[in-house]
Amino acid sequence: MANIISDETIEYVGILAKLALSDEEKAQAKKDMGRMLDYIDKLGELDTTGIEPMSHVFPVQNVFREDVVTNGGESRETLENAPEQKDNMFIVPITI
Repeated sequence: MANIISDETIEYVGILAKLALSDEEKAQAKKDMGRMLDYIDKLGELDTTGIEPMSHVFPVQNVFREDVVTNGGESRETLENAPEQKDNMFIVPITI
């Protein structure tokens, strides 16, 4: 275990996470954090020559569609469903 986590680091992380850790929990957190950092170091040893950096594992294209109005101009039909209307608008109860 090359990564040694200090007691101060555990205290600081506990404060940031708003956790009250017991001594046993702090000891376990130190071990867990050390193992996580060791794993990250191990990933750094991989040969990534020729691998392009990516932000997503799957190729992602723009998933947004063009903003085209497909149901416009039907306000008269919509207003026919209104219980009350005046001057081509809905009449609704006053809400304060």
